[in-house]
Amino acid sequence: MSEMMEALQALAAEKGISVDTLMSALADALESAYKRMPGAHEYAWVTIDPTNFDIRVYAQEIDEDGEPYGPALDVTPKDFGRIAAQTARQVMTQRIREAERELRYEEYAGREGDIVTGTVQQGDSRYTLLSLGPVEALLPQAEQVPHERAEANTRLKAYIVEVRRTSKGPQIVVSRTHPGLVLELFKLEVPEIADGVVEIKACAREPGHRTKIAVWSNDSNVDPVGACVGARGARVRQVVNELRGEKIDIVPFSDDPYEFVAKALSPAKVKEVRINEDTGVAEVIVPDYQLSLAIGKEGQNARLSARLTGWRVDIKSESQLAEEETYAQQDWAEGEWVVDPETGEQVWQPAEGGPALSAEAWEAAVSEPSAEAGAAAPSGAGEAGEAAEPGAGAAAPSGAGEPGEAAEPGAGEAAPSGAGEAGEAGEAVASDGGEVAAPEGGEAGAAAPDAGQAAAAEAGGDGGTEPQTAPAAPATDAETPEAAVPEPEAGAAGTGGDDG
Repeated sequence: MSEMMEALQALAAEKGISVDTLMSALADALESAYKRMPGAHEYAWVTIDPTNFDIRVYAQEIDEDGEPYGPALDVTPKDFGRIAAQTARQVMTQRIREAERELRYEEYAGREGDIVTGTVQQGDSRYTLLSLGPVEALLPQAEQVPHERAEANTRLKAYIVEVRRTSKGPQIVVSRTHPGLVLELFKLEVPEIADGVVEIKACAREPGHRTKIAVWSNDSNVDPVGACVGARGARVRQVVNELRGEKIDIVPFSDDPYEFVAKALSPAKVKEVRINEDTGVAEVIVPDYQLSLAIGKEGQNARLSARLTGWRVDIKSESQLAEEETYAQQDWAEGEWVVDPETGEQVWQPAEGGPALSAEAWEAAVSEPSAEAGAAAPSGAGEAGEAAEPGAGAAAPSGAGEPGEAAEPGAGEAAPSGAGEAGEAGEAVASDGGEVAAPEGGEAGAAAPDAGQAAAAEAGGDGGTEPQTAPAAPATDAETPEAAVPEPEAGAAGTGGDDG
């Protein structure tokens, strides 16, 4: 074996490149050197015999179209010269570098999703460089944990996100915020995960603050949560230390969405879970004292639980649920108060569209139903103004009417309509004596017909004849209703007494 072959083998072992690759690079270098010589053929190639390291240069003639023709000619020069030798050296060095870059790229191209340990080289506001040995990794600012500043020459574990092929070699992009970093760290610390006995089904992370993972065991004899926590928390503590104190919640995975959502909100205690599969919403009911714990700081626990389970989590306390169920049948107006950009005043904008209402118009619209209800109330309460209309005279004897309004046309029929109550009214009036004849006040005027009925009832009882009542004559003078109403009633009552 020649000295040249031994040199190539030593170089291949040092660079980690195969001998065939170096032989090909040497052939390309000698070809470039030959073409730099004067009188060299345009179409030429170099062959190297690996057994005795015999180097030969062959060439062919080319036609007008640039295609080679004719037999191969041996044009091996006796000496390449100094310039050709320098060219060969440069080409050889370039080919070796390209082979090294390709080798490094192939080494890391298939490692996307793995974690690597690197040493911090330098960093600025845009990125941080990690030395992985023969290559460097790029840690962008977007992939760094907030408020985490790594000092120079410290060792960090990072997750390989992407491997790019560039002219200067492979560019490896790593991350410290990817959820896969937590999964790979657990694989390193938990042998059951590496063996496949325990699986990490889901992971939700807010870098630098908190991480939730759902674990599942393929062996019923292995507790997945206990395997990840370790004896006295030794395993999970190693992961927390690598993540610089980031909190980790480990919950058991379940195929039942109700149970999974309840466990995902740990450490809060859940009372009930309601899931709407059509909308993808999970309504969670918790005790009042557990509401803040279930929501978490700035909603952190609820957000992580939603990402972990895949459901939109809506957390409510027991008192809130009771209020919603109480007012579920109420018909609330849909809309909102907005500020009018022209006037600067608040206006009510209905949800279904249409013109906006000012505060005065909104109050008027709200008060209309109240006004209608107030107008309907006197008809049932026996107000004199409504009772004085034709057909409402039966309400007059109730004593609720004013004397001035009782004399309207039709009011004179109040006495016959109230005759059915004369037995009760008569007893009440007779006990008061002469108050029956008092014409003063509206109550006295209305009570006179009852007094006449009472007198007739007593006369009828003594004489053995039935009481008689005369129909009331309508008042002719609307200005003096007090005198018009009682006179016919008094005469009718007296006539009934004489007949008795």
